[in-house]
Amino acid sequence: PAPKKEPKEQPAPAPAAEKPPTPAAEQPTAPADQPAPVPTAETTLAAGEGSSAPAAEPKPKKPKAEPPSSPLSLAVEEVSENSVTLTWKAPEQTGQPGLDGYVVEICKDGSSDWTAANKEPFLSTRYTIQDLSSGDKVHVRVKAVNASGVSVPATLEQPVLIREILQLPRIRMPRHLRQTYVRRVGDAVNMMIPFQGKPRPEVIWTKGDQPLDTSRINIRNTETDTIFYIREAQRSDSGKYELTVRINGAEDKATLDVRVIEPPGPPQNLKLVDVWGFNVALEWSPPMDNGNSEIKGYVVQKSDQKSGKWFTVLERCTRTSCTVSDLIIGNTYSFRVFAENASGLSEKAAVTSRVAHIKKTKTTYRPQKITQWDMMEPPKFTQPLTDRTTTRGYSTHLFCCVRGFPQPKIIWMKNQMEIREDPKYIAMTKQGVCSLEIRKPSPFDGGVYTCKAVNALGEASVDCKLDVKGKI
Repeated sequence: PAPKKEPKEQPAPAPAAEKPPTPAAEQPTAPADQPAPVPTAETTLAAGEGSSAPAAEPKPKKPKAEPPSSPLSLAVEEVSENSVTLTWKAPEQTGQPGLDGYVVEICKDGSSDWTAANKEPFLSTRYTIQDLSSGDKVHVRVKAVNASGVSVPATLEQPVLIREILQLPRIRMPRHLRQTYVRRVGDAVNMMIPFQGKPRPEVIWTKGDQPLDTSRINIRNTETDTIFYIREAQRSDSGKYELTVRINGAEDKATLDVRVIEPPGPPQNLKLVDVWGFNVALEWSPPMDNGNSEIKGYVVQKSDQKSGKWFTVLERCTRTSCTVSDLIIGNTYSFRVFAENASGLSEKAAVTSRVAHIKKTKTTYRPQKITQWDMMEPPKFTQPLTDRTTTRGYSTHLFCCVRGFPQPKIIWMKNQMEIREDPKYIAMTKQGVCSLEIRKPSPFDGGVYTCKAVNALGEASVDCKLDVKGKI
């Protein structure tokens, strides 16, 4: 008989995915008489799509951090028997993370082993290295440190001798050398600069970071000063000289500005711009060579072709143009201009290429019209006769004043009778003053006297009474 087929086993249903328990407050409560809804595949997929997070955006790359730059101006501040004090300035670039501090390293002269003087970086720009042996020579350098690395070290050029400095070097610059030291070409340059420091410091002169030319410049040093001497200065000696006084790494510096000047060259392109009336306008350009000194002004001169002599018309003209006035009519002039600086006038002058002729202007004489005044006037007495009393035998005078044009004729009368040629009477008329002298009168000469003035326009008269008394 065929064996009985065993019923195939049905696969067990997959257990539903377990959901995280939700808080009791958030779970919806189904009614007791209704079964709870069974989650389907669509609802499960929708839930999965809703819960998926958005894709993350790419993050920008951080800039690469760089170590700081080297510290600046490393110098020795003080040296003692067993220590040395250093100073410096912060680097120009400290890097993105910021500066963590500095590390000071030392190395004995003749060795290549550098050792750190401080265990941890510090932020101060001053540090003292202790516990050094007197008489040793050590090289010193300083590094700047940040989170990105270590900078290039700043190293002292010369090793430091560890011994006590009794007095730090210091330059005592004279007051007149603190400003520009000016000399003319050919003059001697003699500068003495005192300094201090013990033991005797080292003196170093440089110009533009280069040693001096000893064939022209003489330097003499003593324990307390240094002398800079040039026998005959030249333009090439101008510049800034640097003096350094150093003791075992400790130093002091000073800068001297020397300027050697000479007279400038002549002005350029002198032109006679215009001539009008008694005036001339001139223009020119500054000289090509100012003699290594600022141009203070210009001296303008004129010359008459008749005399040929030059006369200054402007002492110091600060502009490059001028007007020359008060020239003489009919003369012909030439002009020249000198440039002037602190050394003096230029050796040569710029001369105008053409001359200026002051022409005579044509004038027409117009006589002035004079108004004719009518001077005709009839006689008029301005001072009348006055009554008089006289004594017998004493001569007396009668006076009056008259005016009129034409000059009036004067007639004297006594008691209305004209006095003619009688030696007893003298009549005179001068500048309008009429006088009648009665010589040694007697009582019979008394009476009324009249002075009459007559011309073509009319007549006038005045009277007076004369009384003659006898002698007592």
